[in-house]
Amino acid sequence: MEFSQLMTLRQSVRAFKDQKIDRPITLKILEAARLAPSAVNFQPWRFIVVDDEHLLENLWLSYPRQWIKSAPQAILICGDHSESWKRAADNKDHCDIDAAIAIDHITLMAASMGIGTCWVCNFNPQIIRESFHLPENLEPIAIIPMGYPQETLLPSEKKRKDLADIAFHNGLTTPFE
Repeated sequence: MEFSQLMTLRQSVRAFKDQKIDRPITLKILEAARLAPSAVNFQPWRFIVVDDEHLLENLWLSYPRQWIKSAPQAILICGDHSESWKRAADNKDHCDIDAAIAIDHITLMAASMGIGTCWVCNFNPQIIRESFHLPENLEPIAIIPMGYPQETLLPSEKKRKDLADIAFHNGLTTPFE
């Protein structure tokens, strides 16, 4: 599958079949995340694969939406702020950026293998911290519920701003066309 085709195939999935994801598929998805670039190659991420029913229930409690209960598995992405690169000029922490790149790799690899995902950031981090006994330096950044979609993923038109509204040439006055 061409990359441009994959970008139109990937979408947020909120209804999953009651079917487990085989371990080799999960390992390929994790490998894609592992290969993601990070600032100064510090790789300040941790990926926790969650398929235990009790722990999945805790994820659901942290994000109480009915649809998430259909996901047979999730990946909890955490960032280690003690390992992330900070820009010298203003101490900007790149942990969230690095994690976001890895998450994008996860969602794209999953889509290429017929696995649906949804990027969830609107959760209660305290419930996650307590459920997974996270140390202070690890921040829960995102939950990626995943599974085989109820409906077949098909390439779709994405609703996005026009390129002329977001891309500019040599400053913000001339659109890059």
